Amino acid sequence: MTGSDSRPAAPGLRERKKERTRQALSDAAVALFMERGFDAVSVAEVAAAAEVSKPTLFRYFPAKEDLVLHRFADHEDESARVVAAGRRAGTAPLDALYAHLLDGLDRRDPVTGLCDHPAVLSYLRLLYGTPALVGRLHAYRMRSEAALADALAAAGAEGSEA
Repeated sequence: MTGSDSRPAAPGLRERKKERTRQALSDAAVALFMERGFDAVSVAEVAAAAEVSKPTLFRYFPAKEDLVLHRFADHEDESARVVAAGRRAGTAPLDALYAHLLDGLDRRDPVTGLCDHPAVLSYLRLLYGTPALVGRLHAYRMRSEAALADALAAAGAEGSEA
């Protein structure tokens, strides 16, 4: 935050450059994986396509699967955040989640899992057609469900105190 302004400070040059590199690595990996299959592409090939070294790639993504699944990381606790924000606004948890889902569907947000854009469908075919990715996605979902359960428990505890 900056001074009396409630907006967060804009990311600095270094952070923006890191995010561009991260995105370039993921984009190169997903393109190669969709073209040739996840198991047929090596990490070295991804690094070469993104014009970075393998050690640089591993600084951004600790595992090959993370090159694909990092797109879920920002959404891992999304339902929990929606419940918490709804609580602050006085909205019941299920009402907040329902409104959030409808908004995502209206925007055709790929995160809803109900988007028919060809690039999204190709990505989902890659994801669900690769056992290593499905296994890793399951771990993301487990953490997401745990965060949601905690948020719902907090909402329930707050509601019972009233």
